[in-house]
Amino acid sequence: MKLGLYMATQWREGADLGPELANLIEQVKVARASGLKSLMVGQHFVSKPLQMFQAMPLLARLAADAEGMEIGPGLLLLPLLNPVVVAEETATLDWLTGGRAIVGLGLGYRQEEFDSIGVPFKERVPRFVEGVEVIRKMWRDPVVEHRGRFHTVSGVQASVRPKRPGGPPIWMAGDVEVPVKRAAKLADAWMPSPLVSQSSVGRLGKLFRETRAAEGLPPATEFPVIRECHVGGFEEVREPLFFKYQAYASWGGASGFVPADRIRQDFDKFAADRFIIGSPDEVVDQIGQYGEATGSNHLLLRVQWPGLGQKMVLRTLERLGRVVEKIG
Repeated sequence: MKLGLYMATQWREGADLGPELANLIEQVKVARASGLKSLMVGQHFVSKPLQMFQAMPLLARLAADAEGMEIGPGLLLLPLLNPVVVAEETATLDWLTGGRAIVGLGLGYRQEEFDSIGVPFKERVPRFVEGVEVIRKMWRDPVVEHRGRFHTVSGVQASVRPKRPGGPPIWMAGDVEVPVKRAAKLADAWMPSPLVSQSSVGRLGKLFRETRAAEGLPPATEFPVIRECHVGGFEEVREPLFFKYQAYASWGGASGFVPADRIRQDFDKFAADRFIIGSPDEVVDQIGQYGEATGSNHLLLRVQWPGLGQKMVLRTLERLGRVVEKIG
């Protein structure tokens, strides 16, 4: 099992962002020293009640401190973005990381993001599918030809193509069956969000593998899963985790996986189905059980939520070093 850091880049309204970049740099350094192998950050726009740094400029700043780690956005909201820009920025990141870039892509689910950027929500799926096609052409073809419903790219060459032949692995999000099947056909891996319960990760992972086999595609080499993680007691992190998931619920929830009533009434049970929390030995056991139950071989662990201080975050990252040693 490979462990990585899914970095929290969200803060409560009114929080001072002045020291936060230095905090993130320190987190990356500690994560790397603890043996974590990957680093990803998320993306949202107009994210009230949370402040949020944008993914690509932040990753460019962190790349040197994450030397040797796989690094990338997890995930970019592709229907809201120009795929030519995504292709060239990701190719640049691939050079900055020595060919270790990865890119997570998702549909997005918040109406206000689409309205604010001026993209019709009903177009998100066809824009996503066509965007992936454009990105792969930009990475692969000496001269790019594409005439689609949303994008025309004709007779041009990418300013930069990735260091890695064929481009970085594309991981696709999606927490229900239809996007999982889409990921099986279009992506290199499926990446469920932390909202999906362990049992659903196992069931949908099986669907992903079966769909790839039916399409005649080779098995995916990575099965990355994002999980909330704290090496310590649940009471130490209950309030910031609860705040985070209340914010998710206020956004309407990704694919209905954040039932607001359940979060308010039975947060402990909700957490038990999804989070990895406990002593170092308990976390080792939970990770082992998680891999056996789901088939995942790459856990991206988020160890901070709005309101959780840097000292507690660094403590968990340091303790994860002992976890990495024990899981080999």
